Amino acid sequence: MGGAVSAGEDNDELIDNLKEAQYIRTELVEQAFRAIDRADYYLEEFKDNAYKDLAWKHGNIHLSAPCIYSEVMEALDLQPGLSFLNLGSGTGYLSSMVGLILGPFGVNHGVELHSDVIEYAKQKLDFFIKTSDSFDKFEFCEPSFVTGNCLEISPDCTQYDRVYCGAGVQKEHEDYMKNLLKVGGILVMPLEEKLTKITRTGPSAWETKKILAVSFAPLIQPNHADSGKSRLVHLPPVAVRSLQDLARIAIRGTIKKIIHQETMSKNGNGLKNPPRFKRRRVRRRRMETIVFLDKEVFASRISNPSDDNNCEEIEDERREEEETKPSELKPDPPVNFLREKVLSLPLPDPLKYYLLYYREK
Repeated sequence: MGGAVSAGEDNDELIDNLKEAQYIRTELVEQAFRAIDRADYYLEEFKDNAYKDLAWKHGNIHLSAPCIYSEVMEALDLQPGLSFLNLGSGTGYLSSMVGLILGPFGVNHGVELHSDVIEYAKQKLDFFIKTSDSFDKFEFCEPSFVTGNCLEISPDCTQYDRVYCGAGVQKEHEDYMKNLLKVGGILVMPLEEKLTKITRTGPSAWETKKILAVSFAPLIQPNHADSGKSRLVHLPPVAVRSLQDLARIAIRGTIKKIIHQETMSKNGNGLKNPPRFKRRRVRRRRMETIVFLDKEVFASRISNPSDDNNCEEIEDERREEEETKPSELKPDPPVNFLREKVLSLPLPDPLKYYLLYYREK
């Protein structure tokens, strides 16, 4: 499924389009999407399609359409410090975005059926941690992935605040999924061809909301033909951070506050905003998304701004762009202020590198 919004030229333009179509509605979700480049999770030869609102699959590797991930992130209502379980964690793209919101005291676990996809996800996670400046803009809850069938999770596993399943769930497995939730928790999953949000309001009480029609591959049923026994999936234990790690988190947080205060002071207590690159706006018409699945058709309407006087608005915007073109600002090269500040501290180099998580840039 996908194609609900226009393709972008880069990750930021894709996010702009998702915001305009009201798929991304909150600041936290927008920040997470902008922080992680979707193209980084594609194989090199397929990156030309990374900013299209389409799902992508190659072998066992799969990414849902950006509009689906947007709806999922919004429905999960993520907050710092929560625990999250991703069933069918795939490339780790969604888990990494979630980790930016959960922060250092959250829990971020994923279960994936295919071991080769787990390795792919670990490579992408390592690349993000070592090379992305976004890692230093957030305090990250690093995902932990385990191999196994998500329908065989050990019954003594802990429950989670938020759960997402990235494969189609049949009605017979609905209660199984619900039992993975804490009271007050939220479960988002494709249930009987509808992306569904279920909130656990009590030990035996639930609220259910249908979000939109979707088409997902179904959950793969456990295969016990070889041994005849269930292969229980044991999720990682909740890690207790060391005092050294807690000190690193506190120091990085203090430095970020200092940087923020310095920036506010330079900008006149925030009254003057730093110049930003002006991205060209494009007025888009109302779009209809039609998804064919076997002999059934699912259609959904995307609520976009009214098309009334559309041509006049486009002409007004074109004139505005021509008037401002000479003074249009180009984006400055990104500066990792946290890294610069840490490297300037009068500390031994090993301690500086520890504060930077031994990152390469």
